[in-house]
Order: sequence, then C-alpha cells, then structure tokens
Amino acid sequence: MAHFSIGLVHYPIYNKHGDIITTALTNYDIHDLARSATTYGVENYYIIHPNFAQRKLAEEIMEHWQTGFGSTYNPDRKDAFAHVKLRENLAQVREEIHRETGHPPQIITTDARTYPNTVTYRQVREWLQTTDNSYLLLFGTGYGMTKEAMQSFDYILEPIYGAGAYNHLSVRSAAAIMLDRLCGTEWWQA
Repeated sequence: MAHFSIGLVHYPIYNKHGDIITTALTNYDIHDLARSATTYGVENYYIIHPNFAQRKLAEEIMEHWQTGFGSTYNPDRKDAFAHVKLRENLAQVREEIHRETGHPPQIITTDARTYPNTVTYRQVREWLQTTDNSYLLLFGTGYGMTKEAMQSFDYILEPIYGAGAYNHLSVRSAAAIMLDRLCGTEWWQA
C-alpha cells in the first residue's frame, strides 16, 4: 500500500490578474481539508505557507480544537487535526516524507487544465493500491500555482468536469471530490 499525503499550497500562486502572490489561510480550508483527509485515510495533510504569522494563526486554530475548549466541544474535529502539519515550503514536505517513508514522494498536483503529464484518477488510484511508493497530492489556492511550479511536478491529475462550461470549484470541494475518486468506496462496482 502506498504512502499518501496531501498539501495545500499558498505560494507561488497566481491572482486573478496573473500576478504571483502568497494567498492567505482560510479557516474553512484548514478544517474542511483536515476532515476530508481523515475521512479518506490520508496519512498527512500539509498546510504549506511561507509566512510565519499565517502558520502561527493556523497553529492557534488547530490548538483550540486539539487541546482547547474545542477538543471537548467537538471531539471529531480533534481527530481530524491529528495528521495536519504546518510547513514553510514544499522542500520541507518532500524531505519529511522521504525521511518518514524511505521513498521520495511522487508529486501530483491539480489544475483545471490538462498538461502533457496529466494522469487519470484510475491511474493514481491503482498506484495508491498496488505500490509502496510515496505520493503527495498538492492543491493550489487563489487562481492556481505558477506555470513554473506546475512544470516541476511529476504528474497533473485530470480536471474535474462538471455538467457545463463553468469550472471553478473551491479547493475544499475539489479536494473532497478527488479524494473520493482516489480513495473512496468503489460504488460503481456494487
């Protein structure tokens, strides 16, 4: 069985004007991706943010739910935060996964467009079930990761296609759909 983690990237990100920015953390992204990751058995959920103050804010939110009043008010949330890690950059995440699993992670990222190295959900699901490799699935914030960042990754997961031309899901919604496709019950075979 493969080692599988996810990461939420806040830099380098495009804004709607095509400028490279660092996006702000959102409380919903912290909570909802942690809950989805835990539901689907993801080993770790990395929040990757270069700004110390933003990581500190995320730490305070998580501490409230792990050891503060929130830990007794909503114990399920405490469980969801058990595998959330705050890191400054992707290099730290890669090194940590390699050290912990013995395998450098294959980096898979997401985008609403296709690329020459685009892979299907079926391919990645098979890798997760049949190999002992390490995989890190990255989600971008804002208007997506920069072109240079995208070119540095091993694979790009195929887009989620809806019923029409509109294609701009929140990262929380996209992550839940993707994790269900990659790790969920094979309902279509029932």
